[in-house]
Amino acid sequence: MKTILFIIQKEFRQIFRNKGMLPIIFVLPLVQLLILSNAASFEIKNIKFSYIDNDHSVASRELISKFQASSYFKIIDSYSSKKEADFQMETGKVNVILEIPNHFERDLIKENDANLSVSINAIDGAAAGVENVYISQIITGFNQKVQTQLYQYNKDNYVQPINIVMIPSFWYNNTLNYKTFMVPGILVLLVTMLTLFLSSMNIVREKEMGTLEQINVTPIRKYQFVIGKLFPFWVLGLVILTVGLTIARVVFSVPILGSVALIYFFTSIYLLVILGIGLIISNNSDTQQQAMFISWFFAVLFILMSGLFTPIESMPIWAQNITLLNPIRYFVEIIRMVMLKGATFSDISEPFFMIVFYAIALNGIAVWTYKKVN
Repeated sequence: MKTILFIIQKEFRQIFRNKGMLPIIFVLPLVQLLILSNAASFEIKNIKFSYIDNDHSVASRELISKFQASSYFKIIDSYSSKKEADFQMETGKVNVILEIPNHFERDLIKENDANLSVSINAIDGAAAGVENVYISQIITGFNQKVQTQLYQYNKDNYVQPINIVMIPSFWYNNTLNYKTFMVPGILVLLVTMLTLFLSSMNIVREKEMGTLEQINVTPIRKYQFVIGKLFPFWVLGLVILTVGLTIARVVFSVPILGSVALIYFFTSIYLLVILGIGLIISNNSDTQQQAMFISWFFAVLFILMSGLFTPIESMPIWAQNITLLNPIRYFVEIIRMVMLKGATFSDISEPFFMIVFYAIALNGIAVWTYKKVN
């Protein structure tokens, strides 16, 4: 035990001795959490909207006013011809063009039917799909209002329109604030990347400095060396989690409905998984650059297939099966369940025991792959 404590003491001194590494460890993750939580959003706002009003009627002006009142659209300009509007879309100045034809109001009143032309810049297919939903909602609302006005009177007899009112109930995020969904996931991202990169470059740095050979000739056992090497980064991971949870609660007002102790308990096991992966990479790398590239490859793969940015249910079946091997998937799922739903241990027991299995297996492989001889 005394040997492990000496190694831990040596690692902490080495971390705090490197003045250039301290801002990377403590400052950059916090800045990233503050910036990414505000920037990473699938909400589409300030859509550059333009229109061509060929009718200039009361109905056409009312429809345009619906778009002007929406917080999702930013009215750029109105154009007199479709050719001019298309040119502005080609230059990237507008993303949506609404064309209202001649006799729009007359056809709507007399024939109960009217056509509208909508052109959407679909280079970003996902954004174009969301924009189409916004436009459809506004036009549908306008159409319902017009139909109600037209059919209120039937042969000079007033007919009371029948309205169906839907009252939605939003669970776990009643304000529909996207930051409430993203902040816990980004916190997982920061804890994972920091501990993975630091642990993956740990032993290989000793190789480059030549101090690993000196340690190998000592009577230190492999498990003592591995525990002493990984424990400081395990502590740093919990420190980053603590600061991140504080920022999430104070700055972004993200609720923490579940047990904070449960979050720390699961994170402490999860960090063993990530540190084990990092140590395996470090054991099999010859340079820090090589370790960094390998770590970055696995980090990007794990993050993109974790459900952090895109739902796992939307992935192909083969990709969903692969995510079962992804430890970040379980951490993202559990931290959101505990923070936003107030989940208990019984609710997260299945992914918890999966993470325990990964922790035992990966750290066993890490100890086995570490060789005290070159």
